[in-house]
Amino acid sequence: MAVTAGQLAIVLATVLCALGFAALIVVLVRVLDALRDLRGEVEHLRTETEPLLEELRASLDEARGDLDRFDRVMGSAEAISSNVQGLSRVARVALSTPVIKTVALASGTSQAARRLRGKEARG
Repeated sequence: MAVTAGQLAIVLATVLCALGFAALIVVLVRVLDALRDLRGEVEHLRTETEPLLEELRASLDEARGDLDRFDRVMGSAEAISSNVQGLSRVARVALSTPVIKTVALASGTSQAARRLRGKEARG
């Protein structure tokens, strides 16, 4: 039985395809192993980071609460400051006129007393 060139080419192509498929299977098995390892590492990372994320969320909620309290305190401080300013303005207006009148009266009285003493000393 004589093998023709066409038959030899077909056998050679078949052997090369079988080798190619074998190499492809080896590569795919290695990729599958790498994906399994990667999946395990991702799961391990997830189990380690979940408590950290929960702690971060709790810290963030606490910070939000502190910020809300600080905002309320600042609002109260602004209201108190505004009330004190209004009160000091009212006190200034209420007391300035009587104080001015009292000072004027005292000044006038002291001048009148000096004049009276001056007339008594001359007379």
